[in-house]
Amino acid sequence: MRRVVFNQKGGVGKSTITCNLAAISASRGLRTLVIDLDQQANSSHYLLGKLDGIMPTLGKFFEHLLNYSYYQAEIRNFVHPTPFPNLSVMVADNSLEELQNKLVARYKIYKLRDALQVLEKDFDAIYIDTPPALNFYTQSALIAAQRCLIPFDCDQFSRQALYTLYENVKEIQQDHNKTLTIEGIVVNQFTPRAKLPRQLVDELIAEGLPVLATHIATSIKIRESHQVAKPLIYFDNKHKTTQAFIQLYDELDARG
Repeated sequence: MRRVVFNQKGGVGKSTITCNLAAISASRGLRTLVIDLDQQANSSHYLLGKLDGIMPTLGKFFEHLLNYSYYQAEIRNFVHPTPFPNLSVMVADNSLEELQNKLVARYKIYKLRDALQVLEKDFDAIYIDTPPALNFYTQSALIAAQRCLIPFDCDQFSRQALYTLYENVKEIQQDHNKTLTIEGIVVNQFTPRAKLPRQLVDELIAEGLPVLATHIATSIKIRESHQVAKPLIYFDNKHKTTQAFIQLYDELDARG
């Protein structure tokens, strides 16, 4: 299973959702890999803490692709274990941004897909975190993935961006990856007692958009887990926010 978590808007919780779902997957015995394509490296920090000396990075992998095939790049060398059983990560770095134009010019858009077909032999589940833009890396991820999960943070501006995002994913699906499915929209940073978030969610459902039943509420516990570099299932597995992520994982798993 290859799942991409994507939204063109920043601050919607892509890295939090990616890492917590991946951590639950790993805790259930599945060999799980997180691929961090965002140069901010939030997922990498969340799973590893400090990144000093973590090499080679994804920047080195894509740099290698400019000169060699992915077979020669020895993709497995770019996978790093985390402190958590069954959970590995491919680490982002700042060079991803500067490499992007060269990768576009050399038409390397399908190379991530090719690399993941190799890594699928080693992993049961692959989660891809993306930057907040429709750029080379997000397009590569959407082409490489089988499923797309869209975070939504209950904001009117996010709602307007959601329609454009949905069309962009559909276009990638039609032109490059007919096997890609939009699994659903994850309502994140939800405040159930507030009127506006509930209204926005109800309107999206009424419009026929695939809003998932499980909503992730705003919680200081998430920030605390970021600070100590421990996904919630390892940080506080009894907390209600952890239980919400488990419920979300199970909802997605039940869909097959």
